[in-house]
Amino acid sequence: MYKSNKRLIILDADGTTIDAYSAIVKTFSHHGMSIGDLERFQKRRHLFKYLGGLKEFPVNLKKQIGKQNRKQLIATLTEVYREEARLFPGITELVQALIAAPGIRVGLVTRNITNEPEETLRQLFLRHGIDTDALDFLTHIPLGQEKTLHFRMTRERFDINPARAYICGDEYKDYFAAIGSGMHPFMVSYGFEDHKRLINKFEVPEEIISRTPEEFCGRIVHALDLAAVR
Repeated sequence: MYKSNKRLIILDADGTTIDAYSAIVKTFSHHGMSIGDLERFQKRRHLFKYLGGLKEFPVNLKKQIGKQNRKQLIATLTEVYREEARLFPGITELVQALIAAPGIRVGLVTRNITNEPEETLRQLFLRHGIDTDALDFLTHIPLGQEKTLHFRMTRERFDINPARAYICGDEYKDYFAAIGSGMHPFMVSYGFEDHKRLINKFEVPEEIISRTPEEFCGRIVHALDLAAVR
């Protein structure tokens, strides 16, 4: 039925492999704004994630109003991502092992809002010793588009059995997109969504959620038999 016997793993960028929160904090600080602590950040939804809580809201709203202000904010975020942002602990070794594994297709998906996001991620990962050209794909998904279709198209492109395909993410939408495209989800709760919300609000099984980057890497290593990074 499937010509390929390889496995597929789709890695989410921001919040799963990249410490996006720290990059956002640095960006906001540069413009005289505060985003609040990680716990409160994780609980805020949509636009309000970047407007802060009651304490930060008035200043942040004022500084983000206007096209020019947004351009400056994105320009700073781009610079921070390219020159300072970090991968979570263990991610460099994990991605390198996945690239080296002959029976695995591996790539990144992102909704990154920096300027030229693919180039931004290329520079960020290169600072960590990873050439994104060695990945099988690097896909930027616009904010208005659903991930499910992109996940399915990626799997079909490589002719991978859904039972041999995995998706890693940090938001509830990643979980539903994985299920909707017939693939197995690996979820983390150290990124943009907190642990309790994933479980209680969206009924994501606790068994598939990693609380730390180290736990996440361990799950992937075990599931894909990556003995080289054990």
